Amino acid sequence: MNSLPQKISITEALNQACQNIVRTDARMLLQKILGVNHAYLITHPEQQLTLDQTQKFHSLITQRIRGEPVAYLTGEREFYSLNFQITSAVLIPRPETELLVELALERISMSQSCEVLDLGAGSGVVAISIAKNRPLAKVTAVDCSAEALAIAKINIKHLDVNNVCAIIGDWFNGLSLTNKFNLIACNPPYIANEDPHLNYGDLRFEPRLALVGGEDGFDCIRSIINTATRYLVIGGWLLLEHGHDQAETCKQLLIEKGFINVLSYPDLAGILRVSGGIYEGEF
Repeated sequence: MNSLPQKISITEALNQACQNIVRTDARMLLQKILGVNHAYLITHPEQQLTLDQTQKFHSLITQRIRGEPVAYLTGEREFYSLNFQITSAVLIPRPETELLVELALERISMSQSCEVLDLGAGSGVVAISIAKNRPLAKVTAVDCSAEALAIAKINIKHLDVNNVCAIIGDWFNGLSLTNKFNLIACNPPYIANEDPHLNYGDLRFEPRLALVGGEDGFDCIRSIINTATRYLVIGGWLLLEHGHDQAETCKQLLIEKGFINVLSYPDLAGILRVSGGIYEGEF
């Protein structure tokens, strides 16, 4: 990337950055440096950047050229109309995962208290989005990473949520068998160990622990389905996000474990992205 001049306007900074990265990325990085929103950039095109701002913008552009995700460079990402703080210790929230939240909300009453569990909570986007929209729900967010859980706790405080409890644990470890939930939602690691996609795009920079699910990608999914029945009330729901080609296997695993009303649900692209069912009790 060519060096940016010491005196440069917002328009000039964006135009030069766009020689190397897409405009949307450049805009988001500049907004971060200036501490402003998109509308401000549009209405103040001639504003001059300070030397310090120019140097910081240049540094972020260089990192983006190397492939580092914009969300990690800005330290934030919007999800379900909420702004979450994130770091490289957690997955970057994706629009597809909003389907998991929507399906959970459809199954949680607005007028009655219930217990909800978010497994592998990461930055807390699923747990917090559910809690914000269902204030009577008591949401437990579990993650095995202390770093990830620290980010979740920051977001809980930042977004002023008082009905989420974040605890450390490897899936159900750390929970008591007396804990019973009306709904369990999970976006587990589901990429196979040797999947070539791990070497491209944002996945290169995201924590492998949160991505990789064993030789066939189903290790975590199997473990969760096999154990979830111990923690669900009769009539409780288990909802799992999974890969684009994993719906049929997920449904079969759920059926084999005794879940009923097992279905898979498409995301906005028409890809079957979440599967789930109802726990009917031992059979």
